Amino acid sequence: MMRVRMGLWVLCFLMVLPVGLVGADERADYIRANYAKYEARIPMRDGAKLFTAVYTPNDTSKTYPILLLRTPYSISPYGADQYRGAIGPHEEFEQEGFIFVYQDVRGRFMSEGQFVHMTPHVADKQSDTDIDESTDTYDTIAWLLEHVPNHNGKVGQWGISYPGFYTAAGAIDSHPALKAVSPQAPVADFCWDDVYHHGAFLLAHWFGFLNRVPQKREGLIDEWPDPIYEIETTDAYKFFMDMGPLKNVNETIFEGKSQFWNEVVSHPNYDAFWQARRILPHLKNIKAAVMVVGGWYDREDLFGPLQTYRTIERQNPDTFNVLVMGPWRHGGWLRSPGEELGDTDFGFATADYFQEHVDLHFFNHFLKDSDGDDADELNLPEALVFETGANRWRQFDQWPPAAAEQRRLYFRRDEALSFSAPEAGSDAYDSYVSDPDKPVPHTRDYSRWINNTFYAEDQRFASRRPDVLVYQTQVLDEDVTLAGTIGAKLFVSTSGTDSDWIVKLIDVYPDDHEEKSAQQTLVRAEAFRGRFRESYEEPKPFVPDEVAEISFKLWDVCHTFKRGHRIMVHVQSTWFPFIDRNPQKYVPNIFEADEDDFIQVINRVYRSQQHPSHIEVGILSPAL
Repeated sequence: MMRVRMGLWVLCFLMVLPVGLVGADERADYIRANYAKYEARIPMRDGAKLFTAVYTPNDTSKTYPILLLRTPYSISPYGADQYRGAIGPHEEFEQEGFIFVYQDVRGRFMSEGQFVHMTPHVADKQSDTDIDESTDTYDTIAWLLEHVPNHNGKVGQWGISYPGFYTAAGAIDSHPALKAVSPQAPVADFCWDDVYHHGAFLLAHWFGFLNRVPQKREGLIDEWPDPIYEIETTDAYKFFMDMGPLKNVNETIFEGKSQFWNEVVSHPNYDAFWQARRILPHLKNIKAAVMVVGGWYDREDLFGPLQTYRTIERQNPDTFNVLVMGPWRHGGWLRSPGEELGDTDFGFATADYFQEHVDLHFFNHFLKDSDGDDADELNLPEALVFETGANRWRQFDQWPPAAAEQRRLYFRRDEALSFSAPEAGSDAYDSYVSDPDKPVPHTRDYSRWINNTFYAEDQRFASRRPDVLVYQTQVLDEDVTLAGTIGAKLFVSTSGTDSDWIVKLIDVYPDDHEEKSAQQTLVRAEAFRGRFRESYEEPKPFVPDEVAEISFKLWDVCHTFKRGHRIMVHVQSTWFPFIDRNPQKYVPNIFEADEDDFIQVINRVYRSQQHPSHIEVGILSPAL
């Protein structure tokens, strides 16, 4: 196959490449000098053989644990004499000494079988043909223990993003030798992670992904295939506006060649197709120790780590299970020092702290230190969480913190935001014209694709638009720390029959701040497709100009709004091209909407005593 240039957007999503303390050449030289590489085709119980690369330490005077990563994104370079430039999460792992194992998952690159996105878990297995990612992981571990010399009988598994899903799935009904797993930014449910957010389609992200990750292939391949469509643009906003309605993707771009795009088009609601790809209900019988890792600024997989942690905690109460959340973008804990992101700085190298004091420490404890039974010796809290705004690590004995007091921030007149509920009076509201032909951009950056920093970007470009509602508190006279899940409850109406509702939580700096005067830094944002306000399975149009209630989660934060700052909230109905355009005229399937279905509407957000739109937050006392 011909080698092709891989765009920056696909590198960011497909493979999070570790960046460490030594130069890339020096690290690669160390690996080649200290590890031997072997390749094998490991048979699964149904006969399919999965291509696997094994890197073993040359020093055979002692035994080592196995550290496994399973990926759909290629374990290249292929060939026993061709070495990866990085084989551990970061270079300290390589210096510490592990047997590193990489595997192409079923149906990808050099592995046999059929690839299925987010492989549905088979809970009731009746025969060897009932296979899923838990069985493939089990069979892989069994083979490794039998055929790879010099191991100590213990196996760990890790992975970021899609490999994070394989890590979580591999822990279900796992092989007894699997002692420690770390799902990092794991995909837990496509309808809340990478494909949709509350029913709103992640257009630029998922379009770009499917353009490069075909579900079918012609035989085994050892190089990335050509993209379906060669895209030449420096402006994603313009590209997707010029593309027009989503029906044009297949008519003019993909031409039916992306199998999974066709499946997405055929399943616009949260039906059995998507529900089967939700791994969360199956996260049971997990015996390995678990460390779930995520980033507060992960634009696609914030739901995944938070819900994976919560679900394992609930369904496996006796399992060691901890959560680490840092101020990172997708995979940022291995790709940069973590000192800053977008228009936000965090005061120090947060990723370096994670690598030096958490990551290796976890795997060493359960795979190398004695029996790994004494959790107290590990000295990891239940939740290690970075508090943005205050720029410090916090330790909690549960997440969300039990001490957080639930409060409401109400939308008030004159663009005010207040902990006091609206008084009796008229049915007050604020309104704006939402025009799908002039959608609010998700970023001020004119980038080719989705930039990794817009979740931490200054929002003044959006505040100045007439189709964005702005509410903010008075200047704070003391620090306010939010911890836990942010919920939005909006009372809205639209002159159309469908609309989206995007809510942003923003930290406003003082006008006299030396470096960030009046900056409006995004803390958290989430979109909700209004048709799903009563059910994700059965959408429902709005009755024009009739008040409707919408409630949804913006997921979790741990952020301090400093004294002298303000808390701000935005409400808008477009966020493009991160989110696709809602036609605002109800059609059964937005992927089949015509150009003339896209209409301007007048949207209202109510803020009266009867209809008190607000966000709900957990507030920690300054003493905690």
